[in-house]
Amino acid sequence: MLHPHRVRAQDASAMPDLIVPRPEGLYCPAGDFYIDPWRPVPCAVITHGHADHARSGSALYHALAESEPLLRLRLGQESPLETHAAGVAFALGEAKVSLHPAGHILGSAQVRIEVDGEVWVVSGDYKREPDPSCAAFEVVPCDTFISEATFALPCYQWPGPERVVRELLDYWDDCVRARIPLLLHCYALGKAQRLLAELALRVDRPVYLHGAMVGLVEAYRSAGVRMLPTAPVSDSARGRDFAGELILAPPSAQGSPWMKRFQQAASVFASGWMRVRGHRRRRGYDRGLVLSDHADWPALLQSIRQSGARRVLATHGASEALVAYLCEQGLDAAALRTDFHSGGD
Repeated sequence: MLHPHRVRAQDASAMPDLIVPRPEGLYCPAGDFYIDPWRPVPCAVITHGHADHARSGSALYHALAESEPLLRLRLGQESPLETHAAGVAFALGEAKVSLHPAGHILGSAQVRIEVDGEVWVVSGDYKREPDPSCAAFEVVPCDTFISEATFALPCYQWPGPERVVRELLDYWDDCVRARIPLLLHCYALGKAQRLLAELALRVDRPVYLHGAMVGLVEAYRSAGVRMLPTAPVSDSARGRDFAGELILAPPSAQGSPWMKRFQQAASVFASGWMRVRGHRRRRGYDRGLVLSDHADWPALLQSIRQSGARRVLATHGASEALVAYLCEQGLDAAALRTDFHSGGD
């Protein structure tokens, strides 16, 4: 059961909201900046490098230092980007801002904002599972917690990553024995690198990549993340037999002409959406691996509880379900509309 907990004694009802929605995105009036704006703005604080959170065109960006290689790819090498060490506060207007690891992908951050002793935290996307490709989620106490709600339904509960990776390795061994390729579909930023890092802890076998993943994998390597050796599929001779090999590809490659080079391949999709029976069949994959870079239902509740927040605002995904549950538990909770996508995993 969740219990309301005050981080500070002052009644927040007399305080103006530190974050308000505007057509451009989530805006902090005291600091005159936006968090992950969906339109160009004078000053943006970016939580991570996924396309729905990091959009080009703003005059100035602030982000966690570890995210720089990915943001340079996303925003352009010449984008005006100021990076900050985790947990080190910097001033924007009247606001004291700091960035704290979110555990979602490389360089993902929660944004802590403090004004006159009132503390708000914007989670961005986050997860609580261990991940060798990025820093772990940090609990940041606050008065108001703006939390993602991508998988905010009780049916979404993740198996441990060790079990999932063991399942993948067993399936790969089956394909080696059957002399067929194994196509592992996963999102190009975050999930692909996490899988390569997880596999590197257990085996030393090369993996082949769809072209959309090559630059992103190299960005992780430049940040010091250890992964299995990789090579682009495009570097292989036309007509090459990929029997027994593991090939990583984004979901968009499914059914594309690129797939025609892999004859009689087995296919698997790694995603939190695979937790629900029927998603795999509808998407046309042979198997599904339940592996997500977002918090599941227990982790969402754990994170809200540990934040000590007396007010919770839920964004995207199943926000209404999370809000209803939190209100039943006695918390002040509401949905906050954003233009962030809930289709990721």
